[in-house]
Amino acid sequence: MFPRSTIAVRTLPTLPPWLAHTLRAQRGPVPWSAVVRGALAAGPLLLTAVLVGHTSLGVVAAIAAMLAGINDRPGSRRTAVRRLGAPALAGAAGVLVGTYAGDHAGAVVLTLVLTALGLLAGGMSAIGPVASGGGTQLLVAAAIGAGMPLPDSGWARALAFLAGAGWLIVLRLALPTPGAPAGDFRFDGERAAVAAVYEAVASLLDAAGTEHATARRAALTAALDQAQDALAGPRLRRYASSAAERRLHAQYAAALPLAEAATALAWAGEPLDGRAAEGPRRLAAAVRESAATGPLPAPARSAPALRALDDALLQAAHAFDQDGGSDLHTRRRSARDLLRTAFGAGGREYGLRVALCFGASAAIAQALHHSHWYGQHTHWYWLPATAVFLVKPDLGPLVSRVLCRAAGTVLGALLFAGFAAVLPHPQGLVVLVAVCGALIPVSTRHFAAQTAVVTLLVLSLVMVVGEPQASVGRIGETLLACALVLIVGHLPMPGERGGHVRARLASAAGAAHAYLEHVLDGPDGSGDRAARWTLRRDAYRALSEARAAIALSAAELPALARHTEGTDEVAALLERLVDTVTAAAVHLDDTGRLDRRHSDRLTELLGELAAHRERVGLPTGVTGLAVAV
Repeated sequence: MFPRSTIAVRTLPTLPPWLAHTLRAQRGPVPWSAVVRGALAAGPLLLTAVLVGHTSLGVVAAIAAMLAGINDRPGSRRTAVRRLGAPALAGAAGVLVGTYAGDHAGAVVLTLVLTALGLLAGGMSAIGPVASGGGTQLLVAAAIGAGMPLPDSGWARALAFLAGAGWLIVLRLALPTPGAPAGDFRFDGERAAVAAVYEAVASLLDAAGTEHATARRAALTAALDQAQDALAGPRLRRYASSAAERRLHAQYAAALPLAEAATALAWAGEPLDGRAAEGPRRLAAAVRESAATGPLPAPARSAPALRALDDALLQAAHAFDQDGGSDLHTRRRSARDLLRTAFGAGGREYGLRVALCFGASAAIAQALHHSHWYGQHTHWYWLPATAVFLVKPDLGPLVSRVLCRAAGTVLGALLFAGFAAVLPHPQGLVVLVAVCGALIPVSTRHFAAQTAVVTLLVLSLVMVVGEPQASVGRIGETLLACALVLIVGHLPMPGERGGHVRARLASAAGAAHAYLEHVLDGPDGSGDRAARWTLRRDAYRALSEARAAIALSAAELPALARHTEGTDEVAALLERLVDTVTAAAVHLDDTGRLDRRHSDRLTELLGELAAHRERVGLPTGVTGLAVAV
């Protein structure tokens, strides 16, 4: 046997973050309901248009259905209306502006118009995921409206775009979800989201005192965010109008004190008896099955957080029999808040980069188009439309997006060249569009796969409208767009790099400050509990958004990732601060005073945050409460 000192341990090389992200794909069951909707969207719309003699409008409607299908993710119907509808409205506006600019403006003016749209769409994308989707569709639709040679007017194209996206929304609202929880199928997404909150509470209680507690608390935050979004979607009336929906609102609200108590118990770091998690699991089953809770096991009441857990279980059991819930403990952002985000540091940096990419790609495409480099092809809009997807950070780090886009386009173009040679026209192409529509919900798990499916679908639509097979041109323009976005993505911009990450982190710090201030300033140490739960939700949501932005930035090439180094440490400090404030609030509810353990920990965390403030640009207010503690 070899001596221990001579044994060599072989380890697999660690991939750099940007490459690891490129190779990573999401996992999960096949979303069959979304697959069915995709199959019934773009293909049937195109077939109907071909049969009635309006093929060009059918192509526009199919493109809109395709873009909406990319945004068709799991969730409640009410959330889907906002997630699909708001970008569709922006896309229709883009088609209208692009069509009239393309018809009446020269190359220089058209490029300036598209650049201005890029600046607007980039800034609004910093507001949130729905606004980002709206910005994407605004720019893609504007490029298509300006460059796709169709005989229809701008208004007709815009209406066709709305009809295509609207048809998918109708399918989303009308078709039941297979395997949905029991009860009214209109609320299957809401019911699943609320049940997931109670399951996450139980998982956090199971993990108390273990190394998994931090990850389980993050999972609880994600579940609460999803449930809050599912229940707070757009509505015709101000309040929930049916008893089933009001009961779901009450059940969600009843989960908030349970989540607070579970967070406090996890913060304490002591393992719990399995009996503590049994009650939340029974509540989760009751939500899923739309049934009564039955008897709930009571945990021991030996500590303030355990007493809070027991009280929250009793309140939840009572709330499950009520249908009067309406308060979701969410705060709507005002128009001023939205504008401040769009024109803040993150919005300005992103807007300038999008404007430069979109404008430069449009200028290059116009120059190539007017120099007849395209030959008989007139689809110059492909280059700026491709640049839009490549410059969007929602789809992953920059190099990851570029590599996936290039690989997916080559694969999709080669597949289409083979299909185009054997499929009958236009019948076979219509079938191919329908198949691609069904594959989009599955392909969104990896950007390269999504690109391949979208390439197949777009080339099919181009050929249906009368243009020749254009696989080679599609590959060439994609590679050109990849090179352009890589260059622009590494150019210095006015202001500090990493503005989006710093803006998210500053927002999280401000929300943590407001939560801490409320808990310390309350008349009994806790203040109004409804307001406290709203502030706690704001703080955890802002931290989740900051964490996502930081993780995305960390997966960039080192030249870009270095601009946000250290922000993950600050986010971790803020998370520990909010966890500690939550534990302190639960203790204050029970005893009416802050004990030494909580106050010392708060003072320590605030001191650490003060040391990091200058480094990452935290607002001064979040570090100014150390004396008050």
